Amino acid sequence: MLGFLLGNARWLAAGVLLTFASSFGQTWFISLFAGEIKAAHGLSDGAWGSLYTLVTLCAAGLLLTAGSSADTVRLSRLAPGIAILFALAALGMAFSQSIWLLGLALFLLRFCGQGMFSHIAMTAMGRWFRARRGQAVSITNLGHPAGEMLLPVGTVLIIGAIGWQETWALVALILALAVAPSLLLLLSSARLPQGGISGGGASGLEGRHWARGEVLRHWLFPALLPIILTPGFVGTVVFFHQVHVAEVKGWTLAQMAPGYTVFASLSVASALATGWASDRWGPHRILPALLLPTAAGLAVIGPAGAVWGWFAALGLIGLTQGMSSALWGALLPAIYGTRNLGAVRSMVTTVMVVSTAIGPGITGILIDQGIVFPRQTLALAAWCVLLSGIALAIERRLTAEVGLDGK
Repeated sequence: MLGFLLGNARWLAAGVLLTFASSFGQTWFISLFAGEIKAAHGLSDGAWGSLYTLVTLCAAGLLLTAGSSADTVRLSRLAPGIAILFALAALGMAFSQSIWLLGLALFLLRFCGQGMFSHIAMTAMGRWFRARRGQAVSITNLGHPAGEMLLPVGTVLIIGAIGWQETWALVALILALAVAPSLLLLLSSARLPQGGISGGGASGLEGRHWARGEVLRHWLFPALLPIILTPGFVGTVVFFHQVHVAEVKGWTLAQMAPGYTVFASLSVASALATGWASDRWGPHRILPALLLPTAAGLAVIGPAGAVWGWFAALGLIGLTQGMSSALWGALLPAIYGTRNLGAVRSMVTTVMVVSTAIGPGITGILIDQGIVFPRQTLALAAWCVLLSGIALAIERRLTAEVGLDGK
């Protein structure tokens, strides 16, 4: 493992930087400003959730078109360019004096952060690595839990010290002056897959590279859609409504803050384990177990009376989040090949972004109707159990019908 890390340090570092910096456009980070944003613009939980849903859906629509640029534009140009746009989005948040500017800034944050930064990172790992793709993907995804572990407490302190809009201005400076130049340097040289050759890349099922239309017509993608949607939906609404949960449960955000560390730690462990298991047995073997930890975590939130229940819930949900990030990064190139991976993955990333869009809107409206979020979690837990049964059927069909073995 040490030789693998040292021999591929620059490419892995680029991936980790992309996933870490994507934090600034992730729901959990934006939710740290939710109280101040709602107060500044006079928004209810439902109105804030609906705005978030609208801008995230728009970001998903743009991502579906722009995501294929990862196949045609050199990543050494694409990634720094997106970083500059990301910085402008953060600057927009710093100067948002109206709902319209707030919406535009949120739209760009979601497109650049959760959308393109994560998409570029996973597309690059899927294309650059072959024999140890699962490990490369899981290492790259460490940027996500690293951000969740390191940024929340510091961000809350900075908001308290200089103000929420000034904090966004600081984020803009970090993206423009640190992240963009670093990506330009790290991505200046591409990498050939281990055991592969330039030009062809690694093929997928039936020994070919699948185009976007072929993916849509095959039985597997529609079958996977609800499973792709669910981790993002659940993770988003849990973090998005943490202020609401604190009010319902009588907890403080300071008491709940260690939950981020639990979430991130177990995300790291599960991502690394999933990457290793994917390389050994094939990524499709992970599917049936993917949503079971989240089901258990959701079932804990409702009856939890002490804040340790929140820690347990986030830890269990974190297991699924780590598994999911490693799973899709390894499974998609194994199934569909790498030549059109940017276009194919943009569909999956779009679905994930859509899931994060619809969650706050739906659950926010239910909260406004008097159905508190902790009551909603039991229905979500049952949904996860149902999908786990569907995932088992998908795994068995993949094994029997196409003989996917992960090699």
